[in-house]
Amino acid sequence: MVTKEEIDKVIAWCENVKKERNRIYVIERNMFREQIDWMRRFPLIEIDRPKEIASKNNLVYDSTMKQLWQFMNNDWRRIEPDFKIQK
Repeated sequence: MVTKEEIDKVIAWCENVKKERNRIYVIERNMFREQIDWMRRFPLIEIDRPKEIASKNNLVYDSTMKQLWQFMNNDWRRIEPDFKIQK
């Protein structure tokens, strides 16, 4: 289950790495693989790399939109938090 807090944590880390490296785009190992269950499937995080050339196996962070993207069902899809239905 994807939570807003986890997404915000990954986005904050991506913003920090982008600021430190000061590059057009950055490719980093996924340091969240052990901490966040849904992040296990992504070996790398590509920060600001165009989706047209990014690996379909990696997570892509777009800093202009502040969104995380994954390749699923032959298309790039935004990662959004799951919602829980309570009775």
